[in-house]
Amino acid sequence: MITEAGHFALALALFVALAQAGLGLYGAQRGDKGLMAAASGAGVALLLLVGVAFAALTHAYVISDFSLVNVASNSHSAKPMLYKISGVWGNHEGSLLLWLTILALFGGVVAIFGKGLPPSLKARVVGVQGLVAGAFAAFILFTSNPFARIARPPMDGNGLNPLLQDPGLAFHPPFLYLGYVGFSIAFSFAIAALIEGKVDAAWARWVRPWTLAAWVFLTLGIALGSWWAYYELGWGGWWYWDPVENASFMPWLAGTALLHSALVVEKRDALKSWTILLSILTFSLSLLGTFLVRSGVITSVHSFASDPGRGLFILAMLAAVVGGSLMLYAIRAPGLKSGGLFQPISREGGLLFNNLIMSTAAGSVLLGTLYPLFVDALGGGKVSVGPPFFNSVFVPLMVPLIVSMAIGPMLTWKRGDLWTVLKRLKFVFAAALVFAGIVWLLAGGKMGDLAAAGGMALAAWLLLGSLWELGERALLFKAPWAEALVRVRQIPLAAWGMTLAHGGLALAILGVVGSSSWVEERIQNMKIGETVRLHDVDVLLESVEEVPGPNYGALKGTFLLSRDGKELLRLSPERRQYQTPPRPTSETAIHSTWLGDYYTVISEPAPGGSYVTRFYWQPLIPWLWAGALVMALGGLVSLLDRRHRVGVPVGRRTK
Repeated sequence: MITEAGHFALALALFVALAQAGLGLYGAQRGDKGLMAAASGAGVALLLLVGVAFAALTHAYVISDFSLVNVASNSHSAKPMLYKISGVWGNHEGSLLLWLTILALFGGVVAIFGKGLPPSLKARVVGVQGLVAGAFAAFILFTSNPFARIARPPMDGNGLNPLLQDPGLAFHPPFLYLGYVGFSIAFSFAIAALIEGKVDAAWARWVRPWTLAAWVFLTLGIALGSWWAYYELGWGGWWYWDPVENASFMPWLAGTALLHSALVVEKRDALKSWTILLSILTFSLSLLGTFLVRSGVITSVHSFASDPGRGLFILAMLAAVVGGSLMLYAIRAPGLKSGGLFQPISREGGLLFNNLIMSTAAGSVLLGTLYPLFVDALGGGKVSVGPPFFNSVFVPLMVPLIVSMAIGPMLTWKRGDLWTVLKRLKFVFAAALVFAGIVWLLAGGKMGDLAAAGGMALAAWLLLGSLWELGERALLFKAPWAEALVRVRQIPLAAWGMTLAHGGLALAILGVVGSSSWVEERIQNMKIGETVRLHDVDVLLESVEEVPGPNYGALKGTFLLSRDGKELLRLSPERRQYQTPPRPTSETAIHSTWLGDYYTVISEPAPGGSYVTRFYWQPLIPWLWAGALVMALGGLVSLLDRRHRVGVPVGRRTK
């Protein structure tokens, strides 16, 4: 009964979404307040209906209702409860229902809390959200029904992919989707603005909080995904430029550019047309990621390979959204005239430079991701575009961007003085060089480490430059301490958030450079009692035993790490063998310090009573995860700024 109620609610949600779209767009066009209010009511109803459908599917997983194809294919009665619940979105149909649920959630929040919006703009935003929700509801119902029944239910299910039975993957998709789908609000605001032909500072003020929230969620989602790949897959890496990784990274790059561009619209009434275009492209890249993951055109450990019919449906939806919105943009964008003029050397110019670099980087990743697909479709055979291409293109783009990130916030609006700013940052530059020199000497002073030392200098430049800019706001070391403390308390939360986000990126760069440049790897066959040297410790294979798990059997190795004969700690990685479905996985054991990670893996038994083992020393990699968290924290702090709340008057105070 609960399942049927969920299915009925999902079917009804399709019609409510279409009604929401029609009432919102037609009501705004006619200026009918009743119809516009009804559109908001439909948005709330859609949220309730989709919520019922999602709750019904979750209930089916919790009670192991194997009369549903979806549950029988992706769950098992022996699974721990956490993975029964996460199994809801650990498959194609359920993950799409999660997407629709989050889409309805964002639309419902606008409908309920968007009271400060002009009625016509709010109605159009809600209407566009209804169109997108209707398209996804139709896709789910006609090609990916999660409530399809089995005539003769099996006694038990096939189980969830063991790689997905992990806490990191349990929470990774919801955060990722909150980011993906969150950009739909910026898209809806952009389409509504194009229809109305009006983009101003108030519009940017409404868009920025939604974009910032989506950016925070997407940052956390990407970080969780790369962390999962690092400790679960057992290959010692955290990013491989996998097409599905790229699918989440591209909207993050475009969304970052959108955040900075919307700031220029809000502060200086400039870059209007460009900001609208970025809003469209960011959500379009989110939809493209959905197509790549669910169409079956790529093979990835992350992807849900599906039949071509589903891929064609998503491709048609992608073409309609991107093509239709870009056509509307081509028609209406010329009428969006910017009012604020500025010189190239200015705060606006710095933000525009940020936009150009971020957009170019997103385009480069898009090219590298789609090129193999185009070549294959044109009969050119299978080609591979891997890390060498992306690193050779992406890294040179990031260097000038990072340099400018310490300079841009210190430039004044409209017209700045670059030489004056550089003189103010001379101590930061000197400190960055000293830090890089120390790191280079500690690494051995080899010529081959100069590039890595340069990366360390960039990280120090960005971190110290961000802190220096914050200090200058408070007049530290220039005004009496009492006055400086008062000024610190008066610094807007958005400024604190910017400093945290930039500083978090600097910390992440430390982790990226350290783990990429000085990683140590040991792969060998070991017998019990043998020792391998890793970095500054000796790793002894102390014992190997078979241990049972709740729904798997495991081969557990115990490694003793010692330094100069003194025991430090024991690490116990496992090689697990799941029965349903039958598949082995590697469960790494990692010891983290502020200098790096000791990373151990045990694999299958080898001839002669030995075992395949892999050890890694990953210098500074904990700073990568810490940096991602600090970046997300910066976004959250910025969201708390009173000026980002819809309907709150904003003064002309500088960010």
